[in-house]
Amino acid sequence: MMFAQALDNEFAREVRAGLSRSGQKTLPCRYLYDEIGSTLFEAITHLPEYGLSRADARVIHKHAGTLMTRLPGRLAVAELGSGTGNKTYAILERLRQRQAVTYYPIDVSPSALALCVQCLGPLGQVVPFESSYLEGLRAVAARRAAGETLLVLFLGSTIGNFGPEAALEFLYAVRLCLRPGDALLLGTDLVKPVEQLLAAYDDPTGVTAAFNLNLLGRINRELGADFDLRQFEHVARYDDALQRVEMHLRSRISQSVRISGAETIADFAAGETICTEASHKFRPEQIGGMARAAGFRLAEQWIDCAWPFAENLLTAA
Repeated sequence: MMFAQALDNEFAREVRAGLSRSGQKTLPCRYLYDEIGSTLFEAITHLPEYGLSRADARVIHKHAGTLMTRLPGRLAVAELGSGTGNKTYAILERLRQRQAVTYYPIDVSPSALALCVQCLGPLGQVVPFESSYLEGLRAVAARRAAGETLLVLFLGSTIGNFGPEAALEFLYAVRLCLRPGDALLLGTDLVKPVEQLLAAYDDPTGVTAAFNLNLLGRINRELGADFDLRQFEHVARYDDALQRVEMHLRSRISQSVRISGAETIADFAAGETICTEASHKFRPEQIGGMARAAGFRLAEQWIDCAWPFAENLLTAA
């Protein structure tokens, strides 16, 4: 396999930057989700320890009708990181009771978008956008009909993968795509007992460990690296001050790894880690302040109590 032009690839550049920095090595969490990683994550969502996805779905199913009453008039729906759109069904089904549905799933995965069209197509018009969040949202905003309100869905806890400043910047960028009266339904995982959080990110069956280690496998496959996955282990930590769970890959030994496609060698001391994900958790009262700072108003907040999780309806001020 040839890697001569690999540094023209964003993945190669970010692997090189993250693994050659002094101090804490990092890799962006979005690279966890190749085809294998996405399959493993889908399995994680069904684990008893990982209650987030089920809480998200429960809140949406319970309050989809109320959501529709809060957004009168002609409505179009766009979803950032839609995946297959499985959690969106209840919202579109409710919307279909009052009007023809127009739904714009936005995702970087063509296979997920194809499944989304197949599964949600019977509910109405599904127009997929294979693109990044903001690029896709700008395209949707540019094509919507006059007088149409846009509801943007950002479900799950993806906002938690941003640092606090980056989350505000992202929400503000979303706000710039919207008109006053448009809305954002934002999913946020809430602070809960540390033992419960750590079990969700380090399950006893090892599925989360396989998901995390697959990132090194992806670097091997796509960038010609020689990571020995047996010499790394999955670690989950909770930082109480920062309100976040961190996933790391810890080197079991002192070792050097050649990454041909990134034109670099990564050196690891025994016990040194790569941080692959930081998932921030929120307190319910923090979300209103975050919304206001980004140009929104918190109109509604629905919380699941079995697994503390909030869906927040933000309206563009």
